[in-house]
Amino acid sequence: ALGGIVCDKSIKIAGDVFTNDIVYYMRTQHNLYVGERTAEKIKIQIGAATEDLELPPDEMDVQGRDLLTGKPKQVQTSYREIAKALDKSILRIEDAVMETLSQTPPELAADIYNTGIYLAGGGSMLRGLDKRLSQKTDLPVYIAEDPLRAVVRGTGICLKNLNKYKSVLIK
Repeated sequence: ALGGIVCDKSIKIAGDVFTNDIVYYMRTQHNLYVGERTAEKIKIQIGAATEDLELPPDEMDVQGRDLLTGKPKQVQTSYREIAKALDKSILRIEDAVMETLSQTPPELAADIYNTGIYLAGGGSMLRGLDKRLSQKTDLPVYIAEDPLRAVVRGTGICLKNLNKYKSVLIK
């Protein structure tokens, strides 16, 4: 944009943070210890950024170890619970987006207003994240085509056209 990096904001929120949020939530709200693999499965199957989904996933049975008895235990959880579990991390994403938008030059702000915001990466696939960010920013928010590979593809394009993108890549 505008021949270089105009403004940026980096926060350490990614899929792993969401997974840890779910592990913590299950421990504190259900007295259930679940591993990272189970939490990842919960995130993929019923994870959500908002409690207001148009097509909500079914509730999910989750197995783990009861923290009080040490015995195996199963509980049922819903996307609404997982949305609550992820809320603090998503609020940090919202804050970073709003801060970045507030630092955006007017020329770029006009482009963003017309084209919207594009999300990439695994976290962008979290149900309702695009809708939640759109409500926060009053802008259209889209998930990039093939979000898991979008950043890698963009990096490849930059490397193939190094002269064109040198001003963005090298300070």
